[in-house]
Amino acid sequence: MAINENEVVNSREFDAPRELVFRAWTTPDLLAQWWGPHGFTNTFHKCEIRPGGTWEFTMHGPNVVDYPNHSVFIEIVPLEKIVLDHLDHPEFRVTATFEDLGGHTKVTFHQHFKTKEVLEQVKGYCAQGNEQNLDRLGKVLEEMAT
Repeated sequence: MAINENEVVNSREFDAPRELVFRAWTTPDLLAQWWGPHGFTNTFHKCEIRPGGTWEFTMHGPNVVDYPNHSVFIEIVPLEKIVLDHLDHPEFRVTATFEDLGGHTKVTFHQHFKTKEVLEQVKGYCAQGNEQNLDRLGKVLEEMAT
């Protein structure tokens, strides 16, 4: 994990082929299972995984608070990259890349905020939340592999 001026970068290597990892990111039913920190669940209202597609969902926190989210997919390069803009506060861009490591996959998750001030407001929970997101992705990938 690295925190730069206005970006948080998390990466993880998974014991899964890139095709499987990419499918977990681009299949709404699978994405809903792992997106968000530990203890969160999701209700997807709209999930159009294509450039220009809308992703509207509610994250349900373990504290019984609902967090509405609205994002737009900017770019999708099959098996290589997904870029989306989160349009609610705080606004940020996620760029996820998928590197083939010969049967394993390295996912790098860049979360770029418009300003360093915005990052300062959220970095206390953001970087750790991204790590938990990747933990949850790993569990879904294990289930997919069996």
